Amino acid sequence: MIELAWLIPLLPAIAFFIIIFLVRPLRLFSALTAVVAIGLSFAFSLAVLAEVIWRGISMEQPLELASRWLALPGLTVEAGLLIDPLTAVMLVVVTSVSLLVAIYSIGYMHGDPGFSVFFAYISLFVSSMLGLVVANNYFQMFFFWELVGLCSYLLIGFYLHRPTAVAANIKAFVVNRIGDFGFMLGTFMLFLGFGTFNFLELAEAFKGANPAFLTLTALLVFCGPVAKSAQFPLHVWLPDAMEGPTPVSALIHAATMVAAGVYLLARGFILFASAPQAQLVVAYIGGFTAILAATMALAQEDIKRILAYSTISQLGYMVMAMGVGSLTAGMFHLTTHAFFKALLFLAAGSIYHALDELNIYRMGGLAKSMKITSGTLVIGALALAGVPPFSGFWSKDEILLAAYSHGYAGLYVLATITAFLTSFYIFRLVFVALFGRERAAFHAHEAPGVMTVPLVLLAVLAVVAGFVGAPFVAHGFGSFVYFAEPEHAVPNITVMAVSTAVALLGIGGAWWVYGRRQPASEPLAAVAPALHRLLYHRYYIDDFYLWIFRVIVLGLGAAFNWCERHVVDGIFDGLADCIRASGRRLRRVQVGRLQSYALVIFAAVVIIVFWMALPVLGGIR
Repeated sequence: MIELAWLIPLLPAIAFFIIIFLVRPLRLFSALTAVVAIGLSFAFSLAVLAEVIWRGISMEQPLELASRWLALPGLTVEAGLLIDPLTAVMLVVVTSVSLLVAIYSIGYMHGDPGFSVFFAYISLFVSSMLGLVVANNYFQMFFFWELVGLCSYLLIGFYLHRPTAVAANIKAFVVNRIGDFGFMLGTFMLFLGFGTFNFLELAEAFKGANPAFLTLTALLVFCGPVAKSAQFPLHVWLPDAMEGPTPVSALIHAATMVAAGVYLLARGFILFASAPQAQLVVAYIGGFTAILAATMALAQEDIKRILAYSTISQLGYMVMAMGVGSLTAGMFHLTTHAFFKALLFLAAGSIYHALDELNIYRMGGLAKSMKITSGTLVIGALALAGVPPFSGFWSKDEILLAAYSHGYAGLYVLATITAFLTSFYIFRLVFVALFGRERAAFHAHEAPGVMTVPLVLLAVLAVVAGFVGAPFVAHGFGSFVYFAEPEHAVPNITVMAVSTAVALLGIGGAWWVYGRRQPASEPLAAVAPALHRLLYHRYYIDDFYLWIFRVIVLGLGAAFNWCERHVVDGIFDGLADCIRASGRRLRRVQVGRLQSYALVIFAAVVIIVFWMALPVLGGIR
């Protein structure tokens, strides 16, 4: 089956063209085409994973299938597949979550005029991400990386009639171009330095390479994940991406767009491991992003924005894990996070589908009328909070343990505080929206089966997925996905006890503030209005960027415009005016009368003769 792995990204791409050119008017056939294509890709991914395990393909001995795609003097680019445990796991994660999201979307998008186009975009989105995952070289990965960005642009701005949606997709596009430019420069530097884009060839070439060159290249490559995985300071696009349909949010946050950045760090981990200073930057950017986004989530009232900042925070965890040197912990958390974050977003979409409302303080009492949605949302919240034995507990603890055991005490403390904030803000959402005061204006109803079945399946995965990396599993996740050598997690009772305690403490604190009192508005706004404004406005980072754009960027643009019009154009316009004026004066010489021309010639002859006679007459010598 590995030899047929190229079909995994191809099938959804074929579905895209079938929907756009053949079955677009047939709404149900459009949805079924997308679901069947992604379902087949999921089946192939499971087969690839099984064969990787059966054939003993490891991280040290991957299988590569490649052919020459482009050959120019001094430049050869391959199109190929790189199959190893990292690829196999990521294929299953992407296709499984995408399949459930596509099925869910049949119910969520029912009646939408863009129904068929939505499923076409989803198919292309999934195909782009799968092409990125199987790529065996940076050039091919960058191609699909940009295609993923294009699809996210189309889906974030899917509701073109909404100005906020158009602004959000432009913001996502512009911010990601900044990071992608750095990634592109890093990719070109790798080729200039080592003459290849191939991951395996570069891994060998890094041995003995110039450390300064590797550090600079690694930092440039890291610009890509900073934007794609919404790390500080390029995190600002992701919360606004909520303007797209909720299934899109689930895909972006769980299996495609933002996961691409973390996957790039994992696939190019040898580059960062060869540049310790760059790896340190990765660790601290991730840790800072994790706690920054967690504090922002504390004051948000839009259910999807709370989850968006949660995603940024959890991505910070993953990036920090890569930075402290644990590829296993980062990828393990990416895997479990995909399931419970997709669950949380789809549950939020189910609530919005029923209420047409996103503000948690305009909800309340949903646990009575939406039992399946509420139950699955609570399971997702427990997994996100890291409560044992839910999946988030095992993967989050792996990251905490990696920071603790590798000597990053500051990052460990930072991550532990973030764990407390995470459990607090997610159960703030639970207690207010599900168990708060009922709103008489709403008549909530449970979502149809096509939406609740994916919720239940994701809830099961949110419970059990973490056990593949539990410390008591002899040949678990750490023996399958790793760097250099397998990571056999040795339980650290202290780390486990502290993380569990802070998770439970966060839940208890959320109940004390929001569950016990059932406030009708945000208590923090009344107790500490200045702090609430600071958090609600996201530390005014977005406003600062907007000020930079309006004052500096547009100001420079206006200055250059003035310079072009008055200096550059002035010089050339002045030159043209001089030539035009000279022409007007010279035109007077051309009078058209023969006598005048003869007089001029005679005068010229006299002057010439006089000039030549001066030496003879005792003048100029």
